[in-house]
Amino acid sequence: MSLRTSYALIAPFYDWVVGPALANARRKSLTRLPSAGRSRILINGIGTGLDLPLLTPAHRYTALDLTRGMLARALPRATGLDVQWVQGDSQRLPFREAAFDHVLLHLILAIVPDTRLALLEAARVTRSGGHLFILDKFLRRGESAPLRRLLNPLARRIATRTDVVFEDALAGVDDLRVIDDQPAFAGGWFRLITLEKLARQDAPGSSSSSRRGQVNQTMPTSSATATAASIRYHINPLIAPNPLL
Repeated sequence: MSLRTSYALIAPFYDWVVGPALANARRKSLTRLPSAGRSRILINGIGTGLDLPLLTPAHRYTALDLTRGMLARALPRATGLDVQWVQGDSQRLPFREAAFDHVLLHLILAIVPDTRLALLEAARVTRSGGHLFILDKFLRRGESAPLRRLLNPLARRIATRTDVVFEDALAGVDDLRVIDDQPAFAGGWFRLITLEKLARQDAPGSSSSSRRGQVNQTMPTSSATATAASIRYHINPLIAPNPLL
């Protein structure tokens, strides 16, 4: 089953499964967003929009998800926010380099097939000095976690991977550095990780130039909050549709 198909089926039940368990961790994670100024923030993997009621209206948001079913459920939760809606793949983001000040990655890096590629893409679209705010479940290097590793072949086919080692995924992403890493839930399996995007001259061999042209490099324009009935008109028309989606 493809990830897109799986989450189209999961969308009606997602809030019931994920919402209450991670509510406190989600709130704590969002306190890392800047409280002042007007930042351009990408919500990479918006899901059903559980983050939206907790966000300040001060910023300009772009909400991306792979499936239209998830986006449709997120739309009603964006009341009072400046949100641009985009259906797209976290591993092939349809934005130009440095398009955003910060990127929010809640429960997406352990879902996508290639965590490192998703990190590379998130770094590419973040300006130098910007941050990636991560909330997700990761194993640590050398951690045995036999049950989680045993469940992974089945879990990854349905919804998520349970064997992702964050440090391995980050290896080779030269233009990101960890500035904070703390446990969030389930005995530290879920972690709050903050990464900073380094300036190109400061990165020890940045590979961002090799990724140019990988995706359509068009910055989304601002739009009013969409409604579920008109979602197709709020997918940015300037972004070329991806035939793989």
